Amino acid sequence: MTHKAPSAPRCAALVGPYLSGKTTLLESILHTAGVVGRKGSIKDGNTVGDWSPEARARQMSTEVTVSSFKYLDEDWTILDCPGSIELAQEAYSALMAVDVAVVVCESGIDKVLTVAPLLRFLSDHAIPHLIFVNKMDTQASDIRESIQALQNLSEKPLVLREIPIQEAETVTGLVDLVSQRAFKWSSDSSSQEIEVPDSVKDWLEEARQQMLEAVADFDDTLLEKLLEDEVPDTDEVYENMAGALQEAHIVPVLFGAAEHENGITRLLKALRHEAPEVAKTLERVGIEPTGEPVSQVFKTLHAAHTGKLSFARVWRGEIAEGVTLNGERPSGMFEMLGHKQEKVSKAGPGEVVAFARMDSINTGDMLSPSGGVKAEDWPAPLTPLYSKAIHAEQRSDEVKLTGALARLVDEDPSLSFEPIQDTSELVISGQGDMHLQVALDRMKNRFGLAVASHSPQVPYKETIRKPVSQHARHKKQSGGHGQFGDVHLDIKPLPRGSGITFDDSITGGVVPKQYIPAVEAGVREYTRRGPLGFPVVDLAVTLTDGQYHTVDSSDMAFKQAAQLAMREGMPKCSPVLLEPILNVYISVPTEFTSRVQRLVSGRRGQLLGFDAKPGWKGWDEVAAHIPQSETYDLINELRSVTLGIGFFRSSFDHLHELSGKLADDVVAARAADN
Repeated sequence: MTHKAPSAPRCAALVGPYLSGKTTLLESILHTAGVVGRKGSIKDGNTVGDWSPEARARQMSTEVTVSSFKYLDEDWTILDCPGSIELAQEAYSALMAVDVAVVVCESGIDKVLTVAPLLRFLSDHAIPHLIFVNKMDTQASDIRESIQALQNLSEKPLVLREIPIQEAETVTGLVDLVSQRAFKWSSDSSSQEIEVPDSVKDWLEEARQQMLEAVADFDDTLLEKLLEDEVPDTDEVYENMAGALQEAHIVPVLFGAAEHENGITRLLKALRHEAPEVAKTLERVGIEPTGEPVSQVFKTLHAAHTGKLSFARVWRGEIAEGVTLNGERPSGMFEMLGHKQEKVSKAGPGEVVAFARMDSINTGDMLSPSGGVKAEDWPAPLTPLYSKAIHAEQRSDEVKLTGALARLVDEDPSLSFEPIQDTSELVISGQGDMHLQVALDRMKNRFGLAVASHSPQVPYKETIRKPVSQHARHKKQSGGHGQFGDVHLDIKPLPRGSGITFDDSITGGVVPKQYIPAVEAGVREYTRRGPLGFPVVDLAVTLTDGQYHTVDSSDMAFKQAAQLAMREGMPKCSPVLLEPILNVYISVPTEFTSRVQRLVSGRRGQLLGFDAKPGWKGWDEVAAHIPQSETYDLINELRSVTLGIGFFRSSFDHLHELSGKLADDVVAARAADN
């Protein structure tokens, strides 16, 4: 390979499923690059990544870790992203700021399937990426099957850059398909070049030919040489590989074992020689190469003591200390290595920095002196899948709660919160139980706010099945003016979705017109809580008759009479409980569709059908009606039957009568709560 001139600073993301080894890979990269003298370990809690209390407590990544360093005189920033599907918003936002992504996964059919959502996102946004199959020292079986399974998920052709050398059930090294050189791994030290073993020579010839043919699809000169059986030289192949990766035409596949630093140098060299530079990335994201300085925020962090940090990639120009961006002047500018901050006075194209205390700036914002550059194609927040009702453990902290929640949502737009009027609860929603637990832990660790949570109440309603005419009189004498109101109400059911209507058929002034609004107010106030304990819907009430007293009648008296009539009449109307039914669309790999159908029926759901999911290779979308009460923990079971990657979206469809023991239990629980 020819000598390479140093490039502008570049940025790569490490993404992949939970437990694929991304944080260990970051440690090995930093150690290989000479940034850390001794690798940290997740078990010992001393890694550069996973530094927050929430990450250390769970021994897993819970936020993006930013690490900037030099490798062979070139500046790099690595964004180590959480692997949990529940924290995918962090990874997706980070991916929008990088030149290239390294998808870290494990060998094995089941392990490979879990990268499907990431590959879909990368393909949708045309982000150049390569795959690093990790833990090859312990997972050597079914390598070819794993690659085929990955190819079935990828919209882009996978191209093996190397093949593993396998002895029995252990991978001991690899062969580079471009240079055709073989290397034997050794634990935590440089690999040694060896002769290509006879056991892989046939695979080497086959895989190399497939690699060349895949790359030749995007280069006519190379294709002509292959058709004429001419052997291309090594530099030409490297150049074609780099071009195809930079255009996101192909997905190179490399192997390694990060725990022992096997394959790390080759990964770094592939990134160094083949990853796009920032000028190329500007073309992809649609930013002109010339003009005022521009940077883009990809992560927001509200730190306990330093305040808000906005992590941004500089796209063009130089940003110097003291500059005003979008009308705000950062209080400082920092380069990051994990949680360590180093103040810098300027940053140029390609660099990643953190701006301090830019309170009005949000993730995804483009920052410039004019404030006139707008972001395009920033991914929408993920749809909430799981909710909890919350309240501050200390009543005195209730006033702080919404402010703390707003800061969490500022950090992570896939979180949301809202007060639910029907149940008088404050509900926080996110991607799963662990996601919400991490959020609540952050609230306690950063803001000193302890929060209790429980499952949200279902917004049941009630209605009536038969009409009733009810008379009621409110009469009270207590010295001076008394209270007198007398009403006759006709109460009857309405079709579903009609709401509550009120009318009167009073003639002869038996109830003066000025008191009729009070009767309506009394009726509507009662319907907030019917005989079963829930808000009443879909009924019509008509005031048909009544009496009044010239001295003792008043608005309050007629309001009380109306409530009494409703209270006495409604239980006679055959009240019935209504439960909300949701339209649910469940997305899963095709091999799990039958499991989802059983899941729907097990949750009192009605299956409406299924079809191929548009734009998702090898996925189905299952449509169903499911009671809302059965959807609060639906994501937990769905993930358990789909290797953690199934998801759904839902919306209210209709109210449906609920009877029998289930209804009795709901009504009894409501009565016990009040």
